[in-house]
Amino acid sequence: MTDNVVPLFKAPPDAPPMPSTPPLSVPVSVDVTERAGKLRRSARSVKRVVTHDRTRTALALVARHGAYTLGGTRIVARRAWDGRTTARYERMIRAAEAAGNTELAAEWEARGSAFRAARHQRRMDLITSPERIVKGAAYGAGGTIGGLVVIGIALALATKEPGDVVTPLMALVDLVHFLVVLVTVLWGPLLAVGPWLALAGVWAVGRHRQAAPNWALPATARSTDGEPITPSIVVKALRDLGIAPLRTAIKDMGDAGAAMLGPIRIAGCGVEVDVTLPSGVSTNEVQQRRRKLAENLARHEHEVFITIPQAARTVRLWVADSGALDEPIGPSPLVTDATMTADYAKGRAPWGQDLRGDAAALSLYQRHLLITGLSNQGKTASLRALALWAVLDRRVEFRIADLKGVGDWGMFDGLATVLIQGPTDDHVIQATEMVEGLVAEMERRLQAPPGTKFDPLVGIVDEAQMAFMCPAVDEDKKPYGGSKATSRYFMAVRKVHNQGRAVDVVLWEGTQDPTDQNLPKLVREGAHTRVSLVLGTESQARMALGDKAVDGGAAPHLLRQGLDKGTLVVASDGITIPAGQASITVRTHFIDDDEAAAIADRAKALRDGVTTLTVIERGEDRDPLTDIKTVVGDASRVLTQDVLKRLAALNADAYGKWSFVDLTRVLEGTGAEPYKSDGRMVIGRDRLARHLANRGEDGSVSVAE
Repeated sequence: MTDNVVPLFKAPPDAPPMPSTPPLSVPVSVDVTERAGKLRRSARSVKRVVTHDRTRTALALVARHGAYTLGGTRIVARRAWDGRTTARYERMIRAAEAAGNTELAAEWEARGSAFRAARHQRRMDLITSPERIVKGAAYGAGGTIGGLVVIGIALALATKEPGDVVTPLMALVDLVHFLVVLVTVLWGPLLAVGPWLALAGVWAVGRHRQAAPNWALPATARSTDGEPITPSIVVKALRDLGIAPLRTAIKDMGDAGAAMLGPIRIAGCGVEVDVTLPSGVSTNEVQQRRRKLAENLARHEHEVFITIPQAARTVRLWVADSGALDEPIGPSPLVTDATMTADYAKGRAPWGQDLRGDAAALSLYQRHLLITGLSNQGKTASLRALALWAVLDRRVEFRIADLKGVGDWGMFDGLATVLIQGPTDDHVIQATEMVEGLVAEMERRLQAPPGTKFDPLVGIVDEAQMAFMCPAVDEDKKPYGGSKATSRYFMAVRKVHNQGRAVDVVLWEGTQDPTDQNLPKLVREGAHTRVSLVLGTESQARMALGDKAVDGGAAPHLLRQGLDKGTLVVASDGITIPAGQASITVRTHFIDDDEAAAIADRAKALRDGVTTLTVIERGEDRDPLTDIKTVVGDASRVLTQDVLKRLAALNADAYGKWSFVDLTRVLEGTGAEPYKSDGRMVIGRDRLARHLANRGEDGSVSVAE
């Protein structure tokens, strides 16, 4: 035996030796490689067949219709079970208890008790039903036979054939015979077809309810864009949010998960529904999953808003119709109604529409305002729309600093007593002195006798971040910008915020991309009305609106930059906000430059003529008579009170503390002294111009700053 052959049995001692076999020389490596190649090719072929579109379509078709049948059977069985038992009532009771609604739970318990009592009565009736059935059958048979005999007798009398007496009875026998034959013929096919008809029925139920996996449904069934919001859709969306306690509670409720929902109400271009969350689920857990909830509802994130109403453990969902928020709203009433006027104290500025489609109007009376957002999102247009309404009240005085300087506020030339336009440090310095002029006027009013009435004075600083970030310093090395107690602009704003509203001096600021540096905490918290357009982060949203509004559902950081221009979130007591909410989302009317200029022209027609100062002059001797003529402007006569305000705006250092006594003293002996017109003291332009034309070079009176 050679070393290459392994014996499979032990040979006997006398057996001849086995012939030697040459060793096999098979190329093992070549054979393995060939087999591996065949396996790879086979695997690719199988994969190609399995992943082919036709295979996937066929698999989806089989799975879909199989799921329709199984799902339909389950639905029919559940309906039958619910119809014969108290399962439905028990589910509703559990749902009401989970929602904490004891009254509803008691009502469903009473309904369940009534159902059980009626079912018991039906079962008791079954005990005596055989006797009643036998009696009824006997009475029915006897009556039928008797009736047929009577008919037969009548027929025999009519035909004079005695045999016709039994003709109706024989007709009945023939009918019974025909029915027996018919049933005998059809019974076999019915037994064969019946199960298939039942199968088709449950399949139809499953198909109607789409009882199949989403991947197996046809594309038309999976597409839910624009699908109406129904209770079942809302419950499924909440169930699939990924909140375990919520999913468990809904599962325990069964079909009664809709008991969590209030009525679904039409609300503008969408619907609104209140959801009472089960115990163990907090409202902020739902708020934090806004995007997933929107996708579950077949909506984009910006089409779903989640707020916290007044009721405990409740979230309010507003779901827009698909694509509705991409459509613009109508024009402003300021544009469409050329006769509109304003009442600053009692009226509200028409600003736009809330998400429900209701008009959103803002009260501006004695409220400091802050509006912020990213660049080029409609901040200036939104702020200007408020000013265009307020300027239609001729009592309101405006002092405006536009630190962008591209002409957005140019139509207020001739309306505002001060209009500064420009982005440089010099313009910031002038804006600072304008705000300091507001402080001077505020202090003058605060020192007036108690009960004195003042016309509203509104200061506007657009692009206020330029003022806070300005590096310029004055002669005393005090910075104009910054957020420290040495900053002139910061301190002036703080003073106006602290006491201005008591004497109708308010400040509106517009700023962009807020940070702690360009919008200090004390300034943003000093505003009564806080407004935000789209922002980049939640931390910026908290700066703009405050923690309470953001915790209550305000989410300007979730608006879409560029697509939601003019859409803003408002936190203020000056606008109607649903009970329990801390903010409201408003889509503002856009008023372009031409429309704004037309509104400004209407406002100018309501006023006597306003001389607009474009530079705050300082550091020089003044000629009071010339300055008085300057502020009187083209009006034939101006109220002395308005002259004092315009002088203070012209130069707060020189005229900020002037009173009627100072004005009378300067005009005394000039022939242009104040006089009464319609019961009010005024200064006449022609009288003043006549005196200035006749006086000599040395006849002027100077006021040194």
